[in-house]
Amino acid sequence: MSGLQGLATENVWFDKHRYDEAEKHFYEGVNGPATQQQQQSSSSAAGEQELISRMKSLELENQTLHKVVEEMRSALQKLESRVFVLEKAPAAAAPCAQVVPVQAAPVKQVKVENGDDDDLDLFGSDEEDEEAERIKQERLEAYAAKKAKKPALIAKSSILLDVKPWDDETDMAKLEECVRSVQMDGLLWGASKLVPVGYGIKKLQINCVVEDDKVGTDILEEEITKFEDFVQSVDVAAFNKI
Repeated sequence: MSGLQGLATENVWFDKHRYDEAEKHFYEGVNGPATQQQQQSSSSAAGEQELISRMKSLELENQTLHKVVEEMRSALQKLESRVFVLEKAPAAAAPCAQVVPVQAAPVKQVKVENGDDDDLDLFGSDEEDEEAERIKQERLEAYAAKKAKKPALIAKSSILLDVKPWDDETDMAKLEECVRSVQMDGLLWGASKLVPVGYGIKKLQINCVVEDDKVGTDILEEEITKFEDFVQSVDVAAFNKI
C-alpha cells in the first residue's frame, strides 16, 4: 500500500505532456536562431546574385548606348562635312562663269551688177528665213500628231476584297452574284473563293482590277454594301498598283 500511495502522490506521469512541450520549446529555442541565420544568409546570397546580374545587364546596355551615340556622332559629322562642301561649291563655281559674247549675224553681201541700186536688197531676202520657219513648223506639227496617236498610260490597281455575310445561313452563291452585278466603267471582276472565318461562317474573297481615275475603293464598298440582306461588311484585304 505504501507503493500505491507513493504513486498516487507522484504527478510526473500525469503531467508528461507538459514536460514534452517544455522540451520541444527548449530545442526550438536552441535550434531556432541557427535556422534563421541560415535563411538570412541564403536570402542575402540570392540578393547579391541578383544585384550582380542587374549590374552586368546595365553594363551591357551602357556599352550599347555608347555604340549608338558614336554611330550617330559619326553620321552627323559626315552630314556636316557634306553640307559644308555643298555650301562652298556654288561660291567656287561662280568665278568660273564667263559671259559668252553674242556674235552678230553676218551681213550677206550682194554684188552690184548694174548702176541702178535702188531696187537691190543689200541685206539679202527674207525667203530663206520663211522657208526655215515653214520647215520648223511642219516638224512640230508632225511631232504633235505622232504624240497624239500614242496611247496614254492608264494607271490601274489590283484590289482584293473581303465580303462578309451576316451568318452561316447566308446564300454565298447569291452574295457573289450580287457583288458581280456591280458594274461600272473601269472595273473588271476576277477570281473569287470562299474562306472560312469561324463557327461555320465563310467570307467571299474576290479580286478585281480598276482604273484609278474612274473607280476607287470607297465607291466599291458603297455599292456592295447596298445588298444589306446578304452583306454585313466589306474590307480591303490587299491593294497593289499594276
